[in-house]
Amino acid sequence: MAHDLLVRLRERLEELNRSERKVANVILSDPAAATSLSIASLAQAASVSEPTVNRFCRNFGAKGYPDFKIKLAQSLAGGTPYVTRAVEPGDTATQYTHKIFGATIAALDEAQRDIDMAAVERMVDYLTQAKQIHFFGLGASGAVAQDAQHKFFRFNLPVMAYADVLMQRMVAASCHTGDVVVIISYTGRTRELVDIARVAREAGAVVLGITAPASPLANECSATLDVATPEDTDHYMPMTSRVIQLTLIDALATGVTLRRGEDFLPHLKKIKDSLRDTRFPLDAPGQ
Repeated sequence: MAHDLLVRLRERLEELNRSERKVANVILSDPAAATSLSIASLAQAASVSEPTVNRFCRNFGAKGYPDFKIKLAQSLAGGTPYVTRAVEPGDTATQYTHKIFGATIAALDEAQRDIDMAAVERMVDYLTQAKQIHFFGLGASGAVAQDAQHKFFRFNLPVMAYADVLMQRMVAASCHTGDVVVIISYTGRTRELVDIARVAREAGAVVLGITAPASPLANECSATLDVATPEDTDHYMPMTSRVIQLTLIDALATGVTLRRGEDFLPHLKKIKDSLRDTRFPLDAPGQ
């Protein structure tokens, strides 16, 4: 599909030959500007020949450069593109800040378009019926698990978050029917978490995953929300994946709140009101 063009450009970047990769990098550095370039201008910017540009375009399903520009414009119109704008050593604060914000906005946009709403409904079903909920995560995903506990404790049921592998394993082994374990892992390839998912499931718990599709962890889960952002967490600290995980937790918490109905709102208000005396009023001196 046209709106996937920029995603395909990024995914296939390493497969391209040296000359075609130069063309791709020029386009990915500023896709909007690339739509206004002539073939001669693009070839000059990439330091390649015009026939190389045409060959590059046909490699991505276009009849030629004019057709490629149309597909590129359609891709931009279809949503914020996840482009390759890696932070460079010489970037200014303005440059790297804009790149981080841009990558995060783009990743959220891509995730929203790809999310399986039926899977969201299934997970909300499980969470609404749970007797108790455990959130497991390691590293950056451990912080997401803690945030999930902060959201879900409001629902009048036992909720805990664990970021220690040994505690996770012991808690998983002590689960019973009616318990729900939510495991958060961007890659879905962490051996300990895959083993823990199996232990929890064998103990009778429902195991939910917020993880990569078709990953070893996903295969051990009763239901999953797939998170497939193009982020290399094997080499770089997770950024956009963590924000997507947090957003999905917010969506699940909202779903559970709506399932509880209006009668549950006074309980949430009571929790919110309990914080009132801990804050200075807005009109206090120095505010």
